[in-house]
Amino acid sequence: MIAIKTFEQGQWDALWSILQPVFRAGETYAFSPDISEQEAYTAWIEYPAATYVAADEQGRVLGTYYIKPNQPGLGSHVCNCGYVVAEQARGKGVASLMCEHSQREAVAQGFRAMQFNLVVSTNDVAVRLWQKHGFDVVGRLPGAFRHPRLGFVDAFVMYKSLTG
Repeated sequence: MIAIKTFEQGQWDALWSILQPVFRAGETYAFSPDISEQEAYTAWIEYPAATYVAADEQGRVLGTYYIKPNQPGLGSHVCNCGYVVAEQARGKGVASLMCEHSQREAVAQGFRAMQFNLVVSTNDVAVRLWQKHGFDVVGRLPGAFRHPRLGFVDAFVMYKSLTG
């Protein structure tokens, strides 16, 4: 069984061990591949409204996500989330559980919609998963992501209303 709970300070090392290889690979997030641990901490823990951790029965961290307002002020009713799953836990439904959890949390926090601003078009697994969970591609950003192997690739803006 996988439990998703609010991040606790003692879990940072486990989160960083999951985030670091994803950020270093530079294939799915716009963070610089040489992001420092402190910069990652600020972006993933300090800046968001909340950060969550998915862990197994033994307490092993399998994934993480954050939630934050997508825009300030008059756009703050739409949230934005970012998700990362540990390499050894991919393909086991962790991202799907976190997506479901994040939507419930978003509603509980008063958000009316969820928007992903930069889903890399070559990240087929993520695009399919978000579509499975009701997100629509509402925009294509031509060449908006500089992929380390493929060069400039498109990115999608994906959106879902949470108000029914």
